[in-house]
Amino acid sequence: MALNLPTFLTVLRLLSAPGIAVAFLVLPHPYADWTALSLFIAASATDWFDGFLARAWKQETKLGAMLDPIADKAVVLCALLTLAAFWQPAYLIVLPAALIVFREVFVSGLREFLGEAAGRLKVTRLGKWKTTAQMVAICVLFAKGIVEQSLFERIVGLDTALYDAILSGAEDDPLGIRLRTTLIDGLRLGGLALLWIAAILTVLSGWDYFRKALPLLAGPK
Repeated sequence: MALNLPTFLTVLRLLSAPGIAVAFLVLPHPYADWTALSLFIAASATDWFDGFLARAWKQETKLGAMLDPIADKAVVLCALLTLAAFWQPAYLIVLPAALIVFREVFVSGLREFLGEAAGRLKVTRLGKWKTTAQMVAICVLFAKGIVEQSLFERIVGLDTALYDAILSGAEDDPLGIRLRTTLIDGLRLGGLALLWIAAILTVLSGWDYFRKALPLLAGPK
């Protein structure tokens, strides 16, 4: 089967999903964090770009239409799985990630059951918001790992008393330790808040999809 450029980009996005997890298995920090973040950003960008090219060049294919939503979900779910595995403490990530996974599995099963009728249920603005929130939250959480590694490289071997004095402002901070510590706290809290917002929007969009599908589920099989 010949692949045009838009479909090829979709295939690359699909293949990048497990690559995010593999990066943490084979690469040391911060290379694993940088690789995962780069793959996720590239995948998120091609999510828009391949669809734009397919429409602009009139190269929409059944293969591309089938792979596109699969690639979207695979990238997000693999990224969440990786974060849940390597984030400390993990329980802060697991619950919102589980809600997102539950919704995606539920809606995918519902679409499969509805078959061609699922095409009548269009993507809503709420669905676009949840996708955006998911992508931004995951990028922020991966970025936290990069800054953490940068901080670790500067404080390794540093005397504890000196480290505390730098954080308190009693000593000069030529290595940017205070800035990195503040940035890590901001990325941690911001990333978790965004992930919970994404989880809530994901559940709400799933409920909206199910509510709209109810008339199609009425009656005997």
